[in-house]
Amino acid sequence: MHPLTIENSVVPTRYWHKLHDGRVQCDLCPRACKLHEDQRGLCFVRARQGDEIVLTTYGRSSGFCVDPIEKKPLNHFLPGTPVLSFGTAGCNLACKFCQNWDMSKSWEMNTLADRATPQQLAFAAKACGCRCVAYTYNDPLIFMEYAIDVAQACRDVGVRSVAVTAGYICEAPRKKFFQYMDAANVDLKAFTEKFYYKLTGAHLQPVLDTLLYIKHETNTWLEITTLLIPGENDSDTELMALSQWIYENLGADIPLHFTAFHPDWKMRDKSATPVNTLLRARKIAMDTGLYHVYVGNVHEESASSTYCVQCQNKLIGRDWYVLTDWNLTPDGLCSVCGNRCVGIFDAQPGEWGDKRLPLNINRYSSID
Repeated sequence: MHPLTIENSVVPTRYWHKLHDGRVQCDLCPRACKLHEDQRGLCFVRARQGDEIVLTTYGRSSGFCVDPIEKKPLNHFLPGTPVLSFGTAGCNLACKFCQNWDMSKSWEMNTLADRATPQQLAFAAKACGCRCVAYTYNDPLIFMEYAIDVAQACRDVGVRSVAVTAGYICEAPRKKFFQYMDAANVDLKAFTEKFYYKLTGAHLQPVLDTLLYIKHETNTWLEITTLLIPGENDSDTELMALSQWIYENLGADIPLHFTAFHPDWKMRDKSATPVNTLLRARKIAMDTGLYHVYVGNVHEESASSTYCVQCQNKLIGRDWYVLTDWNLTPDGLCSVCGNRCVGIFDAQPGEWGDKRLPLNINRYSSID
């Protein structure tokens, strides 16, 4: 685990190599930023110092908050429970539609006003009754050294870790990162290379590789989110292709969330996603064979709830982030027909609801 002092938020990283022309290449993600001395990568938080790549924001955050787990969104992982959420600054994608651009696109160090050691975060999560810590708001892959240290500290006190990520990472760091994550929601932003290159400055295949890796080579619980942008990634053809790929490569049980876009960052000229678009996408995905398809960022209780795949009994009702029904047995079975629902569930649901609790992390230094 890396040491942290108030004066030092710079730690060495592992994934880089020196090029013959004197530059140093970062090997964390497929961008492969090639840096001269004191240059930063596109992500902002990884930089060259001397002959190595360092993480410059270890232990620093844009803030800490307790959220409902459903906000990540995760619908099949400890429903109703609170999760301590935090992020840093920067991102290794350049999404023109970013919904958290004030943090993910920030190049201002004063964005990172809060500091916390991994132990502080673990203690705070435990003290607040959180079952998990979520690395979110911006992509945790770019601050993976900090995220991994936090995850290790959390495991020591029985708190789990959740990654909310775009999945844009190379093979070796991918293997390292996800061995510490108990659950992940991966943004599958679209299903065309054109969309990824034009609107995110990235590529589709590395994200698909990450999804395949998590599903087939880890024990990390996986859910997927696609933000639907009118006229960009919401055609029937693309939605069918996306759903079919998930069905064939990840399985019918993978929860898929279609969420509504709102005009932001560099795409303020686009309209917000109509509810009917989300419902159309949900129907296409379910017709393809996917069992658990949800809509998000809109108030649509029936399409946000979980149903038994065998008898269609409502297993978990959701009104925004509030659970309205719970018809699972303590063993995670449908209370009507006994069919098992995929996911990780407690015997009883949590009761956190839709509360949001900002935290002063400095209050926490040890477990009471």
